[in-house]
This record gives sequence, structure tokens and C-alpha cells, in this order.
Amino acid sequence: MSRRGPHGPGRRGLGGRPRPQPPAQGVRPCGTSGSPPGSDGPRTAKAGPAGCAGTPRSGSARPTAESAPAGPGPLGPRGITGAAPCQRRVSVPWGRGPYSVLRARWRGGGVFTVASPGRTGPAESMTAKRDADVSLTAVLTLSGPARDAPGTLELHGPLEPLLLEAALARVAAGRPELRGTRPRTVRRGPGRHTLEADATYPLGVLADLLTAAVPGPAGEHGAGGGKHRILARRQPVAALPELLALTPLQRELLSDTADRPQQQVAQLFQRWHGPLDTGRFTAAWQSVFDHETVLRSAFVWDPQPRIALHARARPEVVRHEHGALTWQALVEQERARGFGLGRPGPLRFALLDGAPQEPGDGCVPPTDVLLTYHRGLLDSRSVRLLLHEFYRAYLSASSPHGGERRPDLRDYRRWLSAQDPAPARDFWTRTGVTPSAGLPRARPGAVTGRQGTGRALARLTRAEAARLADWTARRGTTESGALQAVWAMVLFRTGGADRGPAPVGFHVTLSGRGIPMEGVEHIPGLFDNPLPMSLDVDPEGTVSALLRDVRDRVLDMAAYEWVSAGQIRQWRGLDADAPETLLSFEPRPRPLEGLTAQLAVQGIYVEEAAPVGGRTVFPMDVVAHHDHLGGLALTSVNDRGRLHDDHAAQMLAQSARLLRELPGSAGDSTTVAEALSTLADADAPRLYDRPTAAVDRRLVRLRGAARPGAVTVCLIAPPGTPLDRYADLARHYQGPEALTVLRADVARMPEAVEALRPLLAAGARPVLGGFSGAGALACELARHIAAGSGRAPLVVVGAAHDADGDRVCGLTRALGAAARRAD
Repeated sequence: MSRRGPHGPGRRGLGGRPRPQPPAQGVRPCGTSGSPPGSDGPRTAKAGPAGCAGTPRSGSARPTAESAPAGPGPLGPRGITGAAPCQRRVSVPWGRGPYSVLRARWRGGGVFTVASPGRTGPAESMTAKRDADVSLTAVLTLSGPARDAPGTLELHGPLEPLLLEAALARVAAGRPELRGTRPRTVRRGPGRHTLEADATYPLGVLADLLTAAVPGPAGEHGAGGGKHRILARRQPVAALPELLALTPLQRELLSDTADRPQQQVAQLFQRWHGPLDTGRFTAAWQSVFDHETVLRSAFVWDPQPRIALHARARPEVVRHEHGALTWQALVEQERARGFGLGRPGPLRFALLDGAPQEPGDGCVPPTDVLLTYHRGLLDSRSVRLLLHEFYRAYLSASSPHGGERRPDLRDYRRWLSAQDPAPARDFWTRTGVTPSAGLPRARPGAVTGRQGTGRALARLTRAEAARLADWTARRGTTESGALQAVWAMVLFRTGGADRGPAPVGFHVTLSGRGIPMEGVEHIPGLFDNPLPMSLDVDPEGTVSALLRDVRDRVLDMAAYEWVSAGQIRQWRGLDADAPETLLSFEPRPRPLEGLTAQLAVQGIYVEEAAPVGGRTVFPMDVVAHHDHLGGLALTSVNDRGRLHDDHAAQMLAQSARLLRELPGSAGDSTTVAEALSTLADADAPRLYDRPTAAVDRRLVRLRGAARPGAVTVCLIAPPGTPLDRYADLARHYQGPEALTVLRADVARMPEAVEALRPLLAAGARPVLGGFSGAGALACELARHIAAGSGRAPLVVVGAAHDADGDRVCGLTRALGAAARRAD
């Protein structure tokens, strides 16, 4: 009998939590440089497991040290007995006591369990669990072209009544008008059910909920007995996710970056000196994932975007050996991967081993750690908070946490919903931003002729940074206030050296945590908030007066920093093009509160995490942070399609020069014009209109049909979803049908239908499909297609994309069967 681990056939996951090991005698960390490595890099990890047809999947690195389930579960002495997950038949006896287990046999194998205490609580707390190894797929059929046409949902795979009841309760909780309304359920046979409902019932949402199987904590199955005991313990379970409304900030970020997924990705870098045990590293992060709700969150569309809070998520840790790829290649590779928005886990880790040392010198090469996170769920401050939790878990032999953190993002969402927007609306409408303020525009129709992202660096030494901090403190402001004042002066100068007083506008990032909510400073999530700032710059006014204006404006804004930039634009009636640049000042790193000494005892020293410049939503971003040497590092990232690299670098260099010189040269009577006179003359930057070519095509062809007349399978990609998820599915798909990917968004559904127009005009009846989380979008698109063509396409929804390919195979089989029906 074959045995199967978390990584697929023939691979065994690392079970349990590795014990911390004391450092070897004579081991010492080596290397002190804090800059990211250059050309030296590691070898890619081993290729992933076999695909559907046994063909090895190349080019994917293997996550390391995934936790395997261990320990008996809560189902009582009779528990579960059955074949291994790879077998075709399973028998499960009835349970006793407060928990029940249903007997099930179905084609495809696996075990299904439902934990059912004596009574259930409210709908929101009802939990149903099922085996993650068995993928449930759903096929949605609309009975006619009318918008009020009823629909049918066919479910293939195990469907336990408690799981269905929990999903129905979750739908009703989000739509109170549906309470008391439920689909008619018909059992067609083992592993086959049909749900019938009218047009008002969101069958697409229900399909997403039922197919959202995410591995849960180990040890929740029964222990069983005899030779099947270990097999039962190895089977992870999954829980129905809890849905949460997005904040306005999250909703705007997803909308602004819907066609540019890489702009949703951000990264931090740190260098680890001393021994680093990969299993211990992964186990420590697993403890943090179990404690923090945000690390087990994902996005779903119903068809509006929502957050799905899952019961379980595994950290993805990949370690690369020295010499396989450069540091920059690793950064770009992780950035290009993006995130599968339907799968929990908005933070992942790539480790890059340093160059081996000379034998016998007792020196451990440093390891570079790249943390990649999704900007829709985390910000850099949150990742730093999580790093502190990780250090404690890494130093602890057991989990340092006693359960989920509260308050968490659910409590923040409730606080946000309770706020009265009227005072904020009054403040932001009184402090308007002139639409023309900012960078001067290039002539209409002009283009830069460039694509991609440019980067520039500038740095103040430790002595210069200390002098700046002392100078700003004596004037009652901060270093971030000085940067904002200097940036306003640089922007003012781009409009001409001989101009009079004029307003300038740009965005500044506020922490979003200065709100009257207890414990908010410890909640990881998306809080960093880019808000518009407007300043009147008078060349005859003093620099000190400008610093005071900046300080007072920021203090006023801080009272309403929970408001999003989109809400402000709506209140003011302005378009989205007003301030084009963004300033962010990372706070000084928090002390590790004794953790540094504990790490040093084990021969470990970890440098402070530093941001890695990524793609920008704005034409230009500037990020300032204190590096591990005590200096002040300034990094700019610019969109080459909108701003030339040399102009962005010039503005950054001018800002750094003013920050260096003003503390020593600017007195109380120094004017803005006098401060700017020290800058050399240069070409004025120009801002170009957004090039249309920068937006990805909405419909992407993966492969053509293998025979004439074959139908087309159209995979639905929710906003921001990387296309490599669907390329992976195309490699596994065995049918003759053509495969395409359509970027769909409920706010731009007419554009999605228009992209399919050539296909529909030819009389083809496509099959719509996607992973869990895309069902509601696909259902909405099917209704739009039916209204225009008179026929609604079939909609197929499978479990969320997985790295091992098992769920991909389940979706490909369901798509092939639906294509044969539509042919």
C-alpha cells in the first residue's frame, strides 16, 4: 500500500514541532554587511510532486517542513477506520457519544468527518469540517436567459448535512432577506447531490463556500485502531471559512491593482547571522499563523470582494542553496509569483544561503531572508510585529500562544463600521487639494517609451541622521515632518524657480493606528493609509514656518486617519489623478525586549528588516527608514511609463541634500527660496499620462483547441489573481478544448462580456470555471452572457488551488466532464 505525505506520493512531511537545538561549540555568525547580497545566490529547491497523469512538475520549489497531523482526535474510542487516502474505497463506522461520524463510500476515496457537539450555537459559530484530501466540485446550470431564471447546483464529492447547513447559515447571515429560504436538495447517489433554487439565491456564493476546503489543525480525526490507526491520524481536516467585509482601504487597493497583480505584493529583507534550522523556522511561523487570524485569511468574491477567515493555514518556507540564482533574481521571482487570493496565507518566506566558509574556521555563513506579503492584508509595520512573535516562538520549545489573538481584524472592522463619517467628511472637504498641484504634466499624447519600474537610492549617514533628528526636535517636529516639508519644496521647485506662492499636493502614509481602539497597536493587518496632503508653499516664507505647517496638518489628519483616500475623493468631487507622489516614513524598529540577548546565546544575530522596493501604484513612491547602521535610507520607486528614471533620481537626490544641509545652514529666518537656491539647475520633471499598454489584456489564451469544433473552457480570474495558477491547470488538462483566462470584476462586468464577444458571436457555448472563490463572479458573468445570447454557459467551481496539484486535477476532471456536456 502506498503512503502519501503532505507533498504528494513518495514524499513525507516533517511532523510535529522540531525541538530547538543548542548551537554547536565554536559556531559563530559571520558577515556583517546589511545590504542585500549581490550576484551570489542559491540553487532552487527540488521539483514538486507528480501531476495528474504522473508527469513531474518542473520549475517549482518544494516548501519545507510542513506540519503533518499527529495525535488522536476527539471522535472517541471507535473513531475512524479506513483505507489510505490514495485508495478508492473507504468505510467509516458510526460514532458514539457527543460526536457523530457518517458512513460514506464514494469514488475517488478519502474520509469525511463532521464534528457535531450535542448542540450547535448561532449560525456564525457553526463549524463543519471535512477531509481536505477529497475535493468537492460544483457545476452550476441556469435554466434560461432571463435574470429571474432559477438555477441548479450539482455537487460531486462528499456532502455532509452539517457542512451544507453551515454554508446555508453563512449565506443567510450575509443576506438577512434569505433567512427562511433554502435550496431544494436532492441526493442523486453516492457523492452526488443537486440543489435547486430561484434566481434570488446566490448559488455561486454557496458553491464557493462548499468548495473552500483548507487544511485544519492536526489531530482532529479519530484515532481508530489496528493497522489503520496511523492512516487516520495523517488525514488533515478543513473548516468552513468565516466571511468578513473589506475595509474601504482594502477595497480600493484591490480595485486599483486589479489588472496589475504585482502591485499588490510588497517585500522585506533581513539578514540572519548564525545557525538557522529550517524545520524550527517553519514550526515557529506555524505557531504565529495559528495565533494570528490575518495570516489565515484570503479573498473571495460573492461577487463583491470579501475576506475569508480560515481555521488553518500553513506557512510556505522555501530554502535555496548558495549558487543557484542571484539575490535580485530571487526577489523578482517571488514578486512575479504574486498570491493566489483564494488561498489563506498572505505572507511567505524564501531563505537564501550565503557562500560556504573555509573548512575549520567555525563560521556559519549568513542566511538572507526574504518576506513577501500581500498589501491587501498586511503592511510593513504588521510584518515587523509578526517578526517579534516569530522570534519568541523560535526561542521557545513549545507554542508561546494560547489561542487566537483578540482583538483582531474582526474587532477593527466592527469599530470601523461604528464610526460616524460626518466629522471626517467636514474636515476633508474643508482642506481641499488643488487638482493641478504636484508634478507638471507632459504635453498630451507624449510617452516615455519605457515600461517597468525604476529605483533610486540615497542615504544620510548615522551622524547626518542624528543631526537631522536633533534639529527637528528643537523645532517641535519630527524627521518625517522634515521629509514632508522638503518634498513640498522640491515639488514647488518643479513648477519654476521664479513662481510665487502656490499649493502643492502629495500623499503621505499615516499609520492608521492612532485611533481610540484598545489594542489596535498590536493588531497585524492593513492599517498604513496613504492620504492626500496639501500645503501652501511661499518662497518668501521661512523653512521653520513650513515645518510648523506640516506638523499641524499631520496632527489634524491623524484624527481621521481611518478614512480612505477614495472616500476623500468622493467627498471632494475630485478625480483620482490629484496627488501623484507618495511619501512613507517607516518608524524606528521596536526593541526586541530581551530577545536579542536570548538569540545571541544561541549564536544568532538578526538584522532589522528593511523594505525591498517593489511595483508602485503611484507614479513615484519614496520610502524612508533607519537602517541597521543608524543611517537614514531613502528609496524611490517610479513607474517608468509615467516618470523618467533620471527625473525621479534627481528629485530624491535633491531631497536628501536638503535633509543633510538644512540642519547646519537653516536659521529661523532662512526662507524657502534661499534653501532651494543651493540646488543645481536641472531639467524639470514631467508627469506623463498612463500608457494604455500598461494594462494587461482582459482575455488571455492559454492554448488552442486540439480538434475543430471543440468548446472553449474559460477560466475566471478574480481581480489581482496571478495567471500562473491557470497555466498550472492548463498543464494538467487532458481534454481537446481550448483554454482561456478571463479577468473578471463585478464592477467591470460589461467589459468582461465584451472580451468574450468574438467567442460568443461564433455560436460557441463556453464553459466557465475556476477555483473556489471565483464561483460567484462566474455565476454573475453567466447571467450576463445568458441575457445577451439566450444561452447560459455551465459554471464549474473546484477547491482552492494547491501547490501539490491534487485539487487542480479534481477541477480539470470536472471541467472536462462539463465540456463534454456542452459539446
